Amino acid sequence: MSEDVKVRHDPGQSRYVLEVDGAVRGHADYTEQGERRLFTHTEVDRDLEGRGLGARLVKEALEDVRRSGKRLVPLCAFVKAYVERHPEWRDLVDAPNG
Repeated sequence: MSEDVKVRHDPGQSRYVLEVDGAVRGHADYTEQGERRLFTHTEVDRDLEGRGLGARLVKEALEDVRRSGKRLVPLCAFVKAYVERHPEWRDLVDAPNG
């Protein structure tokens, strides 16, 4: 049986939410600074670790950042490592103090 996995943007909470079978199982938090979205923390429930769901959460969040025309500041270690492993996102990156 396959799981229903969705990522949705919750701008009211300044986060992207990972839902598995309708339950919130992870999130990527950010703050806005003008045209920059600073990712500060990413978390996925421990029992889901190692299944690529954190990467899916970040990928879909970055797709939204690109669509919105904003810049990315990866303060969170997970988002920073994801961008380092996936160079196609590097054009979105701004320095933290930029």
